[in-house]
This record gives sequence, C-alpha cells and structure tokens, in this order.
Amino acid sequence: MDTASSTEPAAPDAPTTPDGPGTPQEGPPRERPPQEGPPQDTGQLALELLVHGVGGTTPERMLGDPRTVLVTGDDTAAVYRRAADADAEQRPGDYRAEPIREAYCWCNLTSGNGARALWLVLLPFMVANLAHWMRPAAPAAHRGHRVYDVLVRVLALSLTVLLAAAVCEVALDLTAWQCAGSAACVADKSWLGFLSPDQGGAWSGPGRRVVVAAVVPLLVVGFLWWLSQRTWSAYESASPPPRRPGTSRDVPPEQRPALTHRGFWYGRRVVARLRAAHTAAGVLTIAAALLVGAVDHDIRTGGGALPAVGRVLSALVALLGAFTVWIVCRTARCEAEPDENRDRFLVKALPFGALVALVLSAVYTAWERPGWAGGDRLPGTGAFGGIAVSQGLLVLGLLGTACFLQHAAARHGRGDGRAALKGMHGAAVALLACALGGALTGGMAQRLGDWLDRGAVPGQTDAPMAGPPVLLSWQASVLPVLLVVVAVFAVLAGIRVVLVRRRITSDIAGGYDAQERPDEERTRRIAGTIARAGLTDSAPVLVGAVCLVTLVLGAGAVAGAWLADRAPGRATEEAPLLVHSAAATAEALGSWLMGAGVLVLAVMGWRAYRDRSTRRTIGILWDVGTFWPRAAHPFAPPCYAERAVPDLTWRMATWTENNDGRLVISGHSQGSVLAAAAVWQLDLVTRSRVALLTYGSPLERLYGRWFPACFGPEALTGLHREMDDWRNLWRLTDPIGGPVRLTREDGAAVDLGPLRDPLTFGRTLQYPLPAQILGHGDYQSDPVFEEARAELIARLGACAPRPSGKEIPRQGC
Repeated sequence: MDTASSTEPAAPDAPTTPDGPGTPQEGPPRERPPQEGPPQDTGQLALELLVHGVGGTTPERMLGDPRTVLVTGDDTAAVYRRAADADAEQRPGDYRAEPIREAYCWCNLTSGNGARALWLVLLPFMVANLAHWMRPAAPAAHRGHRVYDVLVRVLALSLTVLLAAAVCEVALDLTAWQCAGSAACVADKSWLGFLSPDQGGAWSGPGRRVVVAAVVPLLVVGFLWWLSQRTWSAYESASPPPRRPGTSRDVPPEQRPALTHRGFWYGRRVVARLRAAHTAAGVLTIAAALLVGAVDHDIRTGGGALPAVGRVLSALVALLGAFTVWIVCRTARCEAEPDENRDRFLVKALPFGALVALVLSAVYTAWERPGWAGGDRLPGTGAFGGIAVSQGLLVLGLLGTACFLQHAAARHGRGDGRAALKGMHGAAVALLACALGGALTGGMAQRLGDWLDRGAVPGQTDAPMAGPPVLLSWQASVLPVLLVVVAVFAVLAGIRVVLVRRRITSDIAGGYDAQERPDEERTRRIAGTIARAGLTDSAPVLVGAVCLVTLVLGAGAVAGAWLADRAPGRATEEAPLLVHSAAATAEALGSWLMGAGVLVLAVMGWRAYRDRSTRRTIGILWDVGTFWPRAAHPFAPPCYAERAVPDLTWRMATWTENNDGRLVISGHSQGSVLAAAAVWQLDLVTRSRVALLTYGSPLERLYGRWFPACFGPEALTGLHREMDDWRNLWRLTDPIGGPVRLTREDGAAVDLGPLRDPLTFGRTLQYPLPAQILGHGDYQSDPVFEEARAELIARLGACAPRPSGKEIPRQGC
C-alpha cells in the first residue's frame, strides 16, 4: 500500500487555474485513423493525471517538487501541479518531449479531520455494505439479484436493531433495572442514587428508571442519524459530467457494465430512504424495550385499562416495524441516471412516527404502578436470541441465492473460476458483519456489567445483579475457539511461506545479469518477500474457515443459551467437572476479549482524534472498505468514490475538450481502481483521447475476485474493448497488485511484468549500494514506467482524431 506519511496538502489562498471549466460539446465521436508501423508522437499537448493509493501522500511527493499550486478543488480533494507548470497550456512548445503532470489528492476524503475517528464504531455496518457488492456476475436482469440485494438490506437492518438493543441492554437493563434497583450495586455509585428505590425519589420506580435510561440509546441513534446526514450531504452529492450522445458502437443499456451507468456514483436518494428506515428501526427498538417490562407486568396483574393500552402500543410499534422492513425491501438502487426523485411523505415521516410511538411508550411505562418491583433481568432479553437466529437464516438465504446466481453466471458464460470462495464470499462476509456486531455489542455489555457489579460472578447468590443475558456469555465462549482457528491458519501460512521460499530460491538469480555477484542472504530475502506477497491469494480460505466455524459455534451458542434459560443450573450440575471448567474458562476469556476489543477501538478512536499519523493509519482501512456506495447500510462510513470518481471524470472531460489534447490517467494501488472507475464514466469521444496506466493495481487480483459483478473478467474485458490504450505494471513482490490478464487488439498483453524487484541483484557500477526491495511502492522508479507512459502517449498521438471529425475504423490502433 501507498502509506507515505507527510503533512496534509494545504490549498493556497489564490488557486491557479490553467484551463477553465469547459463542458464537453455534443458531436460525433472522433475515431482513430489507420496506422502503419510503430506509433509516432505528433507533438500534441499531453497531460498525465496521477492518482495516489491508500494511505495518501502529498502533491509535493507525487510531483517530485516542493513547489506546487492548486489547480482545481478544495481542502478535501484537489488537483495540483508544479508551480513551473501552472501556465503550461500557454506554452505548448515546452511540453513536446514530456507531458504536463498533475496530481489528484483524495486522502482527506477518508483521513482528513479528527471526527472521522468516530467511524471505527461503524465497522460492522461497513462490512455488511461490502457484502452487497460481492454478488456473483450473473446477468443484470436475473431475478436472483433482487433477492440477494433484499436479503443484504434486511440483514443490515438487523445490525441496526442489534446495536440499539445492545445499548438498551446496557442502559435500561444493566444500569437502570438491575444496578439501580439493587442497594448493594448502587451503594458506591452516587450518580445512580436518584434512581434507587431506597431513596424513594420521583424517578425511583421501575418504569420511570428505564424511561430515564432510554435517553442514552436515543442519543446513540440520533448521533448515527446526524453522522449519516452530515456525510450524505458532503459525499453523495457530486453530479457526473454531461456526455455526448452515444454511437453505434454503444451496447444496449441492459448489457453495459454497472460502472458505466451515470447514476452509479450518485446515491443521495437511496441513502436518504435507508437512513429514514434505519433511524425508525433504532427508535422502535427503544420503544419495544420500554414496553416489554410494563406490558408484562400489566398482563400478569390484569388491572384496569393498562393491559389494553399496552397491547395497542405494542401493535403500533409492530406495525411501524413492519412498514420499516417494507421500506427497506423496496429501496433499490437506480443507477441508469442520477436519481433526483423526491421520497413520499410516508417515508420522510417514518422516523417522526417512530419518535411519537417512543414518547407514548415512555408515558405508558412511566405510569405509576403500585407494587411493581424490578426483577433479575428486564423481560425481553431473549430478543438477542431472536436477532441471532434471524441473522443466521438471512446468511443461509444469501448462501443459497449466491449459489443460484453463480450457476446462472456459468450458464450464461460469465462464470469466473477465480471468484473468491466460488462465489459464496458475499454470504461469508455478511456473516462476518454479524459476528463483528455481536462481538462489539456483547463486549460492551460484558465490560459494563463487570464494572457495575464490581467483578462478581453473575448468577451467584452474593452477586449484586444478574448480569447480561445468557446468550452474550455463550457468544463470548466462541471467541477463544475462533482465535485458535486463526492461529492455526497463521501457522500454516508461515509453513507455506517457508516452503515457497525454498522452492523459488534457486530461480531468483536467473532473472538478473550473470555478471552480478550472487548473495545467498539477499536471495533468501527476495524469495521470502515473494512468498509472503502470495499469501494475499489465500485470504478466501481463511475467511471461509472462520465463517464456517462462526456459523457452527454461533448456532451452538444460541442453542446452549436457550437450554440454559429453560433449565437454569441443570446443565451445570449434569456436566463433568472438566467440561464445566473448560466452559467457564472459555467464557471468562471470551468475555475479557470482547471487552478488550471494545476498549481497543475506543482507544484507537481517541488517539486518531488527537494524532494525525494514527488517523492516517485508520484512514487506510476506510480507503479499502468505503470505496463502494452505501447501498445496504446508511450508517456505514461514506463512500469517498462518490466524490473522487466524478472529480476525475470532470477533470478528464474538461481538459481534453478545452485543449484538444491527450491524457494518461496514472493510478497506483487503490488509485488505479478510482482511475478505471472514472474511465468507465467517460463518453466514447473523451475515452478515445485517454489512456490508462495502472501499477500495483488490485483490479483483478482483489476486486475481480471479491466483486465479480463489477470487476470480473467480463467487466474488465469490456473496459479494455472500448479502450485499447491500457498498460498495467506489476511485481511478484507486491502483496496487493497483480496482472489484469488481458490482451490488446494488436496481440500484446496489457500487463508488463513481472517487473524485476529489486532492480539489481547485487552491487554494480551503476548501483554500488544494494537496491531496495520495493514491493508495492515506488513503481515510478522503474525505467519500464517511463517507457510504458511514453508508449501510451505516442499511441494516443498516432491515433489522434482527424480535424474533420469523420468516423474512421479503429483498425491498426
């Protein structure tokens, strides 16, 4: 990854703009003339647009000059040039030998200010959103796509309900119901004194205690709504540039790759609808948590009109919940054009309706009930089991739908043998999102419960409180087993590295000049780097194993918790001493690990808020995970590509139109994915003037395997078919980048590689010191980079449009 650390790029007071904001004019596409012999440079003005990778860097480092000026953009994302190139368009004669160089810096989209550290708590939502884009590459009109998308959106909704339920468990059950109702627990907690029944305050009744505590989960849901609203207005509002009319070479809309659609990177409406639904779901979860205890008491006592009122309010909450699920199921992305339609009043009013139901539930719960006293646990904690079971069923549904889609893709000739987990990776990642959500929420409840009861063992006679639900304790017991599985794979990966290193060591020296002096230690180091880089291709096996173990153990945890609730203490009495001790140890260790994970995230968020370097490191995680639009979960971190891709598309379209020039967009690592996505958005006329240079690119190795519907072989082949001027550089020592496995129209491969890394094996007259093993970075230091860029510029010049604009067949270019 490109993890160069430096100061953030700062925009000068007066930006320099060498060319104006022109708009592409309508007209026929200008094709390339036939050519005989090698391409010749025509002297036409050329521009190289550099796009950095994950982690970000500065424009000074990208351009190799300490003096840079802002061309266009703002403090969040902008295009920079060297100060000496600010008026390059006015001096075209000075740039006949080399192109003008520009740098697009987008790192502030993910790691700009301290508030982005709060995104750490949104990790399960981000993973669920990734699962949406991991469906197999079946035909777009296949009915399985809609089923898959609906299942992912409903699963994402269950994560919001799980988070709200977990906060309710912490605030309403553990704090207000259990601890505040226990004299022993509240003895050393003066801040809970006003809720204690011993003090007889106005808020000491069971119902009123939980109503006061409901403010905490309501603030959490409100914060998520505010964060989604804030990022939605800043990220999902960049419109695509206008396009020229299509030509006869354009394929029908239903056959175009998804990334070519004008509305793909414009998700305002879908995020707004999902935000309303998820906010309502969180508020309704709080209302249900308030109602469950009061309704249970009223039905058991059967006094007055309160039971009927409780049933009416419960029906209202259930009806609003069903409407929320219906809205989520009906919220599909519209990608053909930017969706500017307004939502109906019912969708906008849904969160307010849920808030009204919450207020009515709070009034009902706070009503004075003589003789009502708190019990061991707040009724309704069994809902965690229901959430876990529903998530398991949704994951199994995703698995079946993915199999169906994969079969359809193979039947239509779109099967990809390199797809991760044979196309089942979407369901596996969805399960990981559920596991992350369960671990974070369970860890939060376990740690707070231990703090409130001062380390007492829940369920013991001397314990001041009953503690969290039994299911959370059983889920904690799963974590040590999962860590053992990961440790086993780590050991196997280490063995694989050793075996591969031994196998390829003898071949390393053969790739260099014979006169270079061999060095056994350096040979082993190079071979080890290559072997470790190859571990990236084994990631699907690890993910599949962890998901399989999680599914089996999670089902066992739900069954065990159900049996423990049905017959408390019986399983402990009948179990052998060794089994009981092992289970108790696993539960204690897992509880500690769950709590430690929550604390680690909190500490990382605090450090990232205060420290720029830590914030940049965390930003790398979002660079990888938030490339995709928020199609499943509106509370996931925002999609930076919905700003970056239109930025790049606008820059390429306007510069080529204003200057009638050639442009090479040069992307490293994640920047190559942004570059390819931007090229997909260009019309055919502009695309004929643009070449693509990628290096250290995960386009096929990672995105093609994990997101086959958008970056699979058919999609990449389609991009190459419409844009023949593409070169891709890769190394065996690179753990991220790899070949794209495509062939140009003239028979040459798009890939250039594997490049030599290091450039020299030993010490030479030209390199007297040992050359560095570059791995994923510094591709521009390789002479092949300059050669590839010069070739692309020359091909663009040789195949430049004729002044008449007459359409000419593409043969020979």
